[in-house]
Amino acid sequence: MEHALAADLFSRHLHLLWQFTRRDVAGRYRGSLLGLGWTLLSPLMMLAAFTLVFYGFFELKWPVEATGTPQMDFALQVFVGLLAFNWFAEVVNRGPVLITGQPNLVTKVVFPLSLLAFSSVLAASFQALISLVLLMLITAFLVGGNITWLALPLVLLPFMALLVGISLWLAALGVYLRDLGPFMALATSVLMFLSPVFYPLSNVPPEWQSLYLLNPLALLITQLRDVLFMGAWPSLKVITGLGVVATLLLTSGFWVFNKLRGGFADVL
Repeated sequence: MEHALAADLFSRHLHLLWQFTRRDVAGRYRGSLLGLGWTLLSPLMMLAAFTLVFYGFFELKWPVEATGTPQMDFALQVFVGLLAFNWFAEVVNRGPVLITGQPNLVTKVVFPLSLLAFSSVLAASFQALISLVLLMLITAFLVGGNITWLALPLVLLPFMALLVGISLWLAALGVYLRDLGPFMALATSVLMFLSPVFYPLSNVPPEWQSLYLLNPLALLITQLRDVLFMGAWPSLKVITGLGVVATLLLTSGFWVFNKLRGGFADVL
């Protein structure tokens, strides 16, 4: 039933969703000289910094060659990890204030509030996809493309659904638990080091790897690296697992959001 509600919400309010997503994306760069140009310049500068610091200063090398160019291997692998983490962190950190930050939508306007979770994820996905395309272009220039890249949607779409579910949970609870925002900011900072962002999963002791793989972010990072650099197809087991977790979070997220939304106006 909750899946039907999600599909109906998405289809009936597609134009409204587009408007809110566009507003969110444009609002980040409003008033800046380069505007949306920052969506391209920001990942380029980050990639250049990674290459300089990790290879130029520390001469670190990734255990498995991806491009055949040591100075780029570490930078590109870490770039993938941070791309996924920043995508996740932006949604999670914004989730608790999705409703409290826009009280007029609750108290003065008849509005499908759960749509805010979708627009938040789509806005965050815009920057992530820009960075991903840039990464693919650089990789294609260095070593050529790979047919396995066609399978990237199988990795990305379940994760996007998972993010919507998380956003719904956080948006609903954030209205009542105002400490949730600072807590999630701290939790995501810790999660960055507990996920294979700056290191490969193979560096994690074998006895801990199973626990690591309970982290959806670790699954996403590992799958992206395999598909982009190793020419491997996504693991059916991993994709199925992500799909199951996404379904559970999305379904329960809608249920909790709809249960709690009746009290939003009173609290705000």
